[in-house]
Amino acid sequence: METTLLTCLQQGHISPAETEILAGQLAELTGLTVYSRSLAVAEAGLVGLGRQGETKKLIHVSSDPSPFEGQTGTLSLNGTALRCTLASTTPQNAAALRRLLPYLVARPLGLRKSAGCGDRLGLATPGHIRAVRQADMAPILAQQSIRENARTGRTPQAVMDDAIWGAFQEGWRAGFGADADHLKTTADIDLCAAAGYTFYTIDPGDYVDDEANHAPAGQLQARLAALPWETLESSPADTVQHLAGQAIDLGDFSVTLDRTDLVRAVAKYGRVVAQTVLMYRHLAAVMGECPFELEMSVDETETVTSLAEHIYLASELKRLGVKWVSLAPRYVGRFEKGVDYIGDLAEFEQSFARHAAVARVLGPYKLSLHSGSDKFSIYPIAARVAGELVHLKTAGTSYLEALRTVAVVDPALFREIARFALDRYPTDRASYHVSAEAEKVPNIARLADDKLVTLLNNFHGREVLHVTFGSVLNHAPFQAGILSTLRRHEESYYQMLELHFNKHLQPFRSI
Repeated sequence: METTLLTCLQQGHISPAETEILAGQLAELTGLTVYSRSLAVAEAGLVGLGRQGETKKLIHVSSDPSPFEGQTGTLSLNGTALRCTLASTTPQNAAALRRLLPYLVARPLGLRKSAGCGDRLGLATPGHIRAVRQADMAPILAQQSIRENARTGRTPQAVMDDAIWGAFQEGWRAGFGADADHLKTTADIDLCAAAGYTFYTIDPGDYVDDEANHAPAGQLQARLAALPWETLESSPADTVQHLAGQAIDLGDFSVTLDRTDLVRAVAKYGRVVAQTVLMYRHLAAVMGECPFELEMSVDETETVTSLAEHIYLASELKRLGVKWVSLAPRYVGRFEKGVDYIGDLAEFEQSFARHAAVARVLGPYKLSLHSGSDKFSIYPIAARVAGELVHLKTAGTSYLEALRTVAVVDPALFREIARFALDRYPTDRASYHVSAEAEKVPNIARLADDKLVTLLNNFHGREVLHVTFGSVLNHAPFQAGILSTLRRHEESYYQMLELHFNKHLQPFRSI
């Protein structure tokens, strides 16, 4: 042990051949099970992560004082005095770890093909990384919306820190993003900026005028006049003159916006543009010299985003100086939570290809697939059509894999959760676009323990379990039971996540 540890400290790095040996030796020294991939040498000190029972501890060995708050002991190796600190995974120690290991600091990903890995429990990142290692998509490892934070009782900082501890545990050094998802207010931006997020999804969906989509042409002028033209730095006449009747070359085809289509697009999305501009300018001021990237999302709205509307959005945001890396329109068909795409695949491909043409010509920027979990039938289409210009956003599917793990290792707990979810579903479904029917969920009482996982393969069962996550996690015994079970059986959870996310990411692999 003495030779290996001192050698690593002196040479300033750990070779692959030394990693497992050193992990075993540190385990002997500390009494912890050490995650070998976490081990790293920085500033003449060795850091790693270990586990005892359900508790994880940061390990720091150095001849210098430790930057971490914890319990420090001394040891002598070949006459060299060293300090060994065992520290809890606190926010303060997470911040110190980021300063020590720059690869644990979130960064912008640019126009690289990417995938967001939402994690409502804070335990999924190692499983996500194992799948990402087999793919070629840049990962966003910290991702949670403000709405999800409220329902899970977490904060943006907690989401960030949990992702960092997971990346550290798994030894991920290739960089990752952090998505402050579905932000609606400047106060949301401030919270996430303070926590170090680099990717900001602005959600101005509340400002979409869906009625303009079908309003008679005679009513559109009044809607147009009521828009916040001061923020838009234009006028109805200038906007129409700027875009109407202009042929836009989109590569394989061109589009000319007629006046009626344009006026309808402006009436529907004018306030969206204004709100996005205000949010973007506030974000730019808050971030200062810190790099960041923006996504704009109108996916959670009632009406489909037409090609004319997409062109209007992109053209106006560009004119107003907004810089963005991805955009999530409201696509054709239905993107319901936790289940495959519902709709005509040929129609989706045709529409998606036209949106992709706009993104290439007026950007380039990525097309973002929100509620992207489990949309297996459209992944090959999106990969083929968009190439690198695609971002896949997942969230609740990792929670469902957590429940799958619980169903396997603690059937009694899973039965209680499933019954509770069925009772909560009529209330909790109100804030989601879902079509599951509780009465079509398989009868839990008739399922043997080894068949409980089939509930998570059933359309109705998946959606019921998905949208009730907030109620389940706000029920203290359930939250404690799920977290304890996953911590005790973390390898089972990681394996299920890896298998499930491989199915998401593999269709996007470059050939």
